[in-house]
Amino acid sequence: MPTALEKRVHPLPPVRGKWRSVALAGTMVVLLAVFFVYQYFFGAMLSSAGTIHTFQGIRAAYKKSDAMLLDRNSELIHELRVNKQGRYLNWTPLQDVSPALIKALIQIEDRRFYGHSGIDLYSTAGVLLTGNLRGASTITMQLASLLDKKLRPTGTKRSLIQKWQQIRTALSIEKTWSKAQILEAYLNLVTFRGELQGIDAASRGIFDKAPGGLNEGESLILATLISAPNASDSSLAKRACRWTKTLAYNTSCEKISQLAQEASRSPYHIRPAVALAPHVAKRLLSKDSLKVVSTIDAGLQRFVMESLNHHLRLLSNKNVRDGAVLIVENKTGDVLAYAGNSGSASSAPHVDGILTRRQAGSSLKPFLYELAIEKRLLTAASILDDTPVTLPTSSGVYVPKNYDNIYRGPVSVRTALSSSLNVPAVRTLQLVSLTAFFDRLKLLGFDSITKEAEFYGFSLALGSADITLYELVNAYRTLANAGIYSPLRFALNEPPQPARRVLHREAVFIVSSILSDRGSRAATFGLESPLSTRYWSAVKTGTSKDMRDNWCIGYSDTYTVGVWVGNFSGEPMRDVSGITGAAPVWLDAMNYLHRFSSSIKPQAPPGVVSMRVSFDNNVDSDRTEWFIRETETPYVVSLSPEKEQPRIVYPVEGTIISIDPDIPQDNQLAAFRFKPAAAKYEWLINGARTGKTDSLLWWRPQRGGFVAAITDKNNTVIDSVNFQVR
Repeated sequence: MPTALEKRVHPLPPVRGKWRSVALAGTMVVLLAVFFVYQYFFGAMLSSAGTIHTFQGIRAAYKKSDAMLLDRNSELIHELRVNKQGRYLNWTPLQDVSPALIKALIQIEDRRFYGHSGIDLYSTAGVLLTGNLRGASTITMQLASLLDKKLRPTGTKRSLIQKWQQIRTALSIEKTWSKAQILEAYLNLVTFRGELQGIDAASRGIFDKAPGGLNEGESLILATLISAPNASDSSLAKRACRWTKTLAYNTSCEKISQLAQEASRSPYHIRPAVALAPHVAKRLLSKDSLKVVSTIDAGLQRFVMESLNHHLRLLSNKNVRDGAVLIVENKTGDVLAYAGNSGSASSAPHVDGILTRRQAGSSLKPFLYELAIEKRLLTAASILDDTPVTLPTSSGVYVPKNYDNIYRGPVSVRTALSSSLNVPAVRTLQLVSLTAFFDRLKLLGFDSITKEAEFYGFSLALGSADITLYELVNAYRTLANAGIYSPLRFALNEPPQPARRVLHREAVFIVSSILSDRGSRAATFGLESPLSTRYWSAVKTGTSKDMRDNWCIGYSDTYTVGVWVGNFSGEPMRDVSGITGAAPVWLDAMNYLHRFSSSIKPQAPPGVVSMRVSFDNNVDSDRTEWFIRETETPYVVSLSPEKEQPRIVYPVEGTIISIDPDIPQDNQLAAFRFKPAAAKYEWLINGARTGKTDSLLWWRPQRGGFVAAITDKNNTVIDSVNFQVR
């Protein structure tokens, strides 16, 4: 159906031959007359038509669909899309647009662009002759519609009022804008295909290149898309091919057809200009936060990503594919580096390994020993028994084992923690109580531990709980800050959060002394390992059950660095320990941080004293040890096997052993044990001799009530316990 405008000014069927020029000239006169008459009669009504725009104002108001994350020195480190209504990237200056595209655009959309003042009367006259109204819209008129939503058609066509408002706005623009400014604004605001708005988004999304790199064929396709954004690839190619001769472009129609298929059929993909910190960007950026200055250090972030990828490649033959690194500044809590994974090389690039819950392994032991020292239940010189132990629980027995399956007998707390021995840690948990240790972990910010304390049992000492690297690093930062806890910070304008004391300052100092003692950890890790630095640092490793997670977390006087390696799928690694998995990445990061500075050893707080201590039976070497005041001792005595009271340690009196119906009976054995382990006593079960005199007896359970006893060489019963099997 013809519009009101078409009914008013459309002539009779097109005139051909020698009268065509006369008809065209007459039509132009009619058009001008109609225009000025309309201006005269409807001028008041249209006096408010369109807002007066300035080029500078439009450019200043332009917003990308991507928000920008800056590092602490205002360097761009990540772009993240936050607006889903359209895809528009950087504002592109006209001088950065391919000349081939500008040439094609003007030829296709407005070939007399440089000769008119907003309205092309020749084109308008031609439109009146042909009936194709769209051809009358100049680039300036199209720009007017892009700047003012009121000028856009509500249906398929504009109303008569809208058309005149569009003309008036175009005339206003031409009076104050240069032609270059009009072209630049148009190219940055026009829609090319789908949600791709602006030349930067169209060029990068369709052809994966900057606007300045577009060749003639690509330019022709993009210019054609403006008037036919929904055209099929064949229709698009046909339209574009018609312009090659006019533009004198040396591009074949076959090539244009190929480019048209690429533009129409392939899903577009826009790569961010920089993508260095995706997980921090998702945390900080939004529609309301389009530009945020983060606490991240760009140089450190790049180095961490390179180091993580390098070491993961070295570990690939041990079935290690993923890793994560978090680095924070101790004093402020500023997050300096945040690598949630290794990037494109990761098995799951979108997973944030810093917030993923994984089994803690031995990484929680420092907080257990700190609690025991704080409560004065232990000192760094106290002796713990590193021998096999069997602990009864409500669901059966718990038998902790050392990582290397080697038991060292009596060891000091310093050796037990620095060498990460498991059995002494479990014995320490028995001293402080499961509930007290559980509550302390919650106070340190381990919110991922959501089960009740009894759910974890004695295995909590060995890190059976699932925690995050984020929580672990801030807990170690609390050690670095002498027991003061505060949340981490990601944005420089974020106000500091309240800090609170959660750990005993004197006990923290002693634990830090242990974690920095390379001599004490030599029994497990050797004197030279990735845990040893040329400056003062305290560090701890951890490996979870079945070698699924490997941790290394440590701190200097200024920084805390945490590293996790493993597989996001949960697959176990092969032959990876604390010093071969995460530790090399930790050492790289620490050395980078201290490449220009050292780390100052913490000073002992007033409540801590040092004393020369000796150990009997050569349990440990004589040394100067730190003590909380009034717990110091010059000589440590360990209970020798000769002095130890012989007794059955498992089963304990009243133990109930359950037979598992899902396990073949021949595979079910109970471990009975007496102490001292070096002694020789014969085991009796319900008075029957077993002929076994070792401290460990493997016994196949049978239903019923039983008495287990041990006798000396004179057949005297030394100890006995009652237990049941159900």
